[in-house]
Formats: sequence, C-alpha cells, structure tokens
Amino acid sequence: MTDLGPNPPAPEPDDLPDAGTEGADKAAGPGDDLADPTAPEESGPGRLPRNPARPAPGGESDGTTGGKGGTTGGDQGNTRPGYGNAARLPFPGPRSAADDGDLPQLDGSGPPPPSGPVPIVPEPLEPGDLSWAEDDWSSALLRARRAGRAYVYLNLVEQRLRSVVRQVLLPVYGTVEHAAHDDGAWVVAAAGPTQSEWVERAEAVREMSRRRGYIVDPADDDLVAFLTLPQLRELLVRNWWCFAPYLTDRRSLERALEEVEIGRHIVARNRVLSPDVLRQVERACTKVLAELDGRLGRHAGERLALDAVEELFAGRYGDMVAVFPDRSALQRKLPFADLVGEARTIDAMGVALNLLCQNYSGRELHRLAAAGCRMRLLFLNPAGDAMRQREREEGVKRGILSRLTTMNILHARKIRAKLAEPDRIEIRVYEETPRFNAYLVDSDAAVVQPYLRRARGVESPSFVLRAGSDAADPRRGLFALFDEEFEQLWAVGKRTA
Repeated sequence: MTDLGPNPPAPEPDDLPDAGTEGADKAAGPGDDLADPTAPEESGPGRLPRNPARPAPGGESDGTTGGKGGTTGGDQGNTRPGYGNAARLPFPGPRSAADDGDLPQLDGSGPPPPSGPVPIVPEPLEPGDLSWAEDDWSSALLRARRAGRAYVYLNLVEQRLRSVVRQVLLPVYGTVEHAAHDDGAWVVAAAGPTQSEWVERAEAVREMSRRRGYIVDPADDDLVAFLTLPQLRELLVRNWWCFAPYLTDRRSLERALEEVEIGRHIVARNRVLSPDVLRQVERACTKVLAELDGRLGRHAGERLALDAVEELFAGRYGDMVAVFPDRSALQRKLPFADLVGEARTIDAMGVALNLLCQNYSGRELHRLAAAGCRMRLLFLNPAGDAMRQREREEGVKRGILSRLTTMNILHARKIRAKLAEPDRIEIRVYEETPRFNAYLVDSDAAVVQPYLRRARGVESPSFVLRAGSDAADPRRGLFALFDEEFEQLWAVGKRTA
C-alpha cells in the first residue's frame, strides 16, 4: 500500500472552485464520502445516493441550500472545519430547521447562543434522616409476623408432602439400591418423559448446591428436597393411582394445594399478606395436613389454635405465647373447645372452674372423658374460710360464689357418674387463698389467670403458655412452674364424695 504521508495543509477557500462543480469533489480529498449532497448523482461503487429531501441539482435556490451557482450563508453553518465551503457536512435525515444556519458552527464561530434567562437546574436534595418512624416499624413488624405464621404452615406442608411422595412412589418406581443410595432415578421415572425437564433442573440445582457447599445436612442431599411445591403436586396428580389407597378426596386436595401455592408465592417474594389471605393459607395448609395425615391434621386444626410460630418463639418469653386483657378476649381468639378438643389429660385448678364447667358443654365434656381423656379438677372449698374471703374481695353477697362452686362440682359429678370408667374424672377441693386459676392440657398448653382484688375471674388478664422443649432444662419455663404448683396443691387437696 502506498504511503500517503502526512495530511497536506488545508487549501485556502479562494483557491477552490465553486461548490457543486467537479472541482469541489476533487478538493474534498481522496476517500471523502461526505460529498456535497447537491452535486449530481453519479453511479458506481462507493457513491452515496442523493438525499431526496433536497432539491435536484440545478434547481432554484431558496437561500438555504447550495445550488449550482454557488453556496449561501446556510451552507457555511455546515462546513467542515478547515475546508471552507468545499466539504459541507450534511445533517442526517430529511431537511429540517437544523439546516437553517442559525446554530453555532462546528469550528466555534457563528451566532451567539440565544439571549434570555438561563434555566436553573435544582440542586439534588439531601437524603435526610433514613431512620424509620414508629409507624413504619409497626407496619414492618406486622408484615413479618404474618409472613412468619404463613411460612411455618407452608414449611410443614412441604415437608409432609415430600415425605408422603417419597414413601408412596419409591417402592413403585425405585429399587432396593435406590432406597439405600438415592440417585433420583425413581423421581425421573415417576415424572415421566414429558416432565423430565423440571426434574433435570432440580438435579442441576442439587449439583450446584453440592459444589458450593450449600448442603450442610446429608439428609438434604435428596432430589425430592429440591422439588418445589408445584412439582410435588404434579407428581401426586400424575401418579394418583398410587396414592388413591391412602388419600380419599383428590379434588379437595388439589384445590387446597392451589391455595397453598398462592400463599407460598406471596411469602417467597415478601409481598403484603393481608389477614384474609393469611387465614385462607392457614385453612388450606390445615386441610392438606388433615388429608395427608388425619391425626396430625386434627391436631393442627382443632386441638391447637396456637400455631407453630408461637411454639418456636415461646422460649424467648418463658413459655408465654399470648396475653389477653380478660377472659372474653381470650375466648374470642382461642375458644376453650379448640384448646381441649382432642386433649388426653386436663389438670384444672381455681375457685369455681367456670371456664370448664360453664363455658364448655356437658355433652362434650362427657364425650371427651369417654374417649380416654383423664381430668383432675381442683376446686376451692365452698364451705371454707378462703371462699368467704374471696367473696369479700370480689364484692359479691355472701354465699353466691360458694353456691356457684357447689353447682359446678355437682355438674362434674353428674358427668362422672355416666362414664364407664368413673375414675377418669377426679375431683378434689383445697382450703388455701386462691392465687390463680390454671388449665393445663396434655402437659403442652395452659391458660393461666391471676386472681385480682375487686375483679372477678372473667375480668382478670389471661396468659397462654406452651411447654418449653429444652431437654437440658425442661423445668425452667412458666409452664413447668404452674404445673409444679398444681401438683403440690393437688397432693394436699381433699377428695369429695
């Protein structure tokens, strides 16, 4: 290739021929593709077509375009710096006001900028205080509580569903080797060829988790553990013939799982969870648990209105999971029937035990005892001095509270007399100043109310307790404290006829 050397100095405008002639093309320099658009269109390679928005060569000049007879002031605003009028730089696109010459030239000369007030650009605002107000924190904590409640229910459903899927499908699609060392082949076989894509994705996620050390517990190194809730539901539906002997209502289970997926989507993306949606998710999860395991489902839906979140955090507050200003508020949130609905043991102590003898149906109490529940009822002695002292504290006429307690004792005796095994209901009375009433159910949950002066039991604050699960020190919580107090008072109590 020939060396062209340094660029020659720009020629003076007077030495150049008029624009629009053949000499102007030569003066533009070799290889210059930015030729005058008013020049006649030539054919051949490397030539740009004429702009159709401009007048044809030789046409009349409107004072803004360069015709055959020369250039106007409008061309000067588009000239290439250092090359005068010979190398005109056209604006891209059709003819517009930008070609009119009232813009500054590229070489810095030209008309000054327009006069007038210069717009003021506002300064960026300071971020100020980034801390949350009290209302913001309250809203965020409320959302966290709702999401936490829903998450625990969703977690229980997914764990139970994985267990059921593995327990039912592994004997059908797997072998003894698969049971000893799970390689996921039975999952691929159960999914079928049309659903192998999401199984492969789950396997890829498991391999990545292995390489990055995300699998801490060897029990989690299972392909089923990496299947999502929709994928587990798909396995269950596609292989319903395997689950039919164990599960009854397929349509009901599918609808419940669809509602569970809605809650899972909201919780996984930290969306706002309204109280109505939370209740819907809890009902759906309880329904799924009841379908997968009848005993666990009844335990979750009827026996415990206190959810698993309260059980997890109970240790932080000495086994206390809920506080209510009075017994009426307790009954609205936790009906006594839900607390003792499937109980195996009930230990109750207080003055008249109205929560059990007045707020609970006698037929249900008989059904509960006939089903195997053992009850120990400890009343305040109706004829003792402590009863008269309590009547003075509550400000009621003498004998009213005593007669109420006697009526409840007779009610419990009547129920006991109808049982095939009367010893399932034991009744005793004690003669001490009553300090609190307590209803301890299954050594797991309890409702405790202190006795206040000038306040009836129904007006006293109510505390809900859950037994702690600390195996190292199981008797450090409040539940163990009230349980021990009951045992001591029961030991000194007197049997009734």
